[in-house]
Amino acid sequence: MLVTRRLEFDAGHRIPDHQSQCRHLHGHRYALEVTLEGNVIEQAGDPANGMVMDFSEIKALAEQHLIELWDHSFLVYAGDTAIVDFLNTLPGHKTVVLDCIPTAENLAAKAFSMLDAVYRDTYGNHLRLQRVRLYETPNCWVDALRQ
Repeated sequence: MLVTRRLEFDAGHRIPDHQSQCRHLHGHRYALEVTLEGNVIEQAGDPANGMVMDFSEIKALAEQHLIELWDHSFLVYAGDTAIVDFLNTLPGHKTVVLDCIPTAENLAAKAFSMLDAVYRDTYGNHLRLQRVRLYETPNCWVDALRQ
C-alpha cells in the first residue's frame, strides 16, 4: 500500500549557471509530497490500526527533519561563493548551504536522502520511503524515487 502526505514551504535559491531568469536570486512556494510504502497495520487497539502510517505522523516527521530546516531559508550551493559571502553579511539570515546546486532535481534527491531513514520500518510493517515529489511551481515537479 502507498500513502502520500503533501507539505508546503517557502525558500529562495538561484541556479548560478542558468542562462535564463533562474540565475537571479528568487524564491518559490515549494510543495513536497512524501510517499511511503508499507503494509496496513492490523492490530486491534493500536491507534494506527487500519493505516500504513498516520498522516499526522508523516507530516510531523517531515517537518522536524526537513521543512523546519528549509522553510523561509535561502538554499545556496557552497560553490556559489559570492552569494554565500553575501548571505553571511546578513545578521540572523536563515541560509542553508548545500553541496549541490539547488535545482529541483537536486533538492528532491537531497530531501529523499534526508528522509529515507526517518520513515524506515517505523511500525514493523515494512514501511519505507518510496518517493519524494518536489513541486517548484504548480506546473513543474520532479520525483526522487527509491532505486
